Amino acid sequence: MRLHVGKSLFQGARLPVLPVFCVSLLAGILVMNIGKSILLENTGLFDEGTLYAMKYMTVDGDALFSYVLRERFVRLLWLVLLSTTYLGFVLCAGTVIWYGVSAGMFLAALVLRYGIKGIFLAAVALFPHYLLYVPAVLALIAWCETLYRGIYGRTVREEGRGAWIKKAALLAGIFAAVAGGCLLEAYVNPAVLLGYLKVF
Repeated sequence: MRLHVGKSLFQGARLPVLPVFCVSLLAGILVMNIGKSILLENTGLFDEGTLYAMKYMTVDGDALFSYVLRERFVRLLWLVLLSTTYLGFVLCAGTVIWYGVSAGMFLAALVLRYGIKGIFLAAVALFPHYLLYVPAVLALIAWCETLYRGIYGRTVREEGRGAWIKKAALLAGIFAAVAGGCLLEAYVNPAVLLGYLKVF
């Protein structure tokens, strides 16, 4: 039975990332709308007081870069390592669901607080680092799914040394893109966000 389940995972269709993300995004929006009294109103999440305080804060770019680089790399490394396990495919799907639900709740929270202005605030808060994060994460999920199928599927014996070198080079490129996103998040986004908050 265990072998049959494993085959159904790595021999089936590839993970439908976009549909799964969209459904998760809608789920996150729904959760925030249903639980807004607990998740939003009683927590002060993204309230005017928080945004007002942010207008006048200063950001240590070096400290922020070290923090976000460590956080991003640790999460990605865990995904890479866990994708080599029997539950690798499930973890890839879970990652997409997590990002979708988180994005939905984030967007819903800002829209519930500020209406249309909340959408622009969300866009500014994610700019420009997510221009690198999004393709990097999509590429990593595809990479991890391919690794999982290569380990637990029949294709593992068909791949030579050259294929694994290409995989390693692609993984290095993904992590380089994430590092670039961390640089933008630490040194560019704070100036963009704080500048926008002063006219928000």
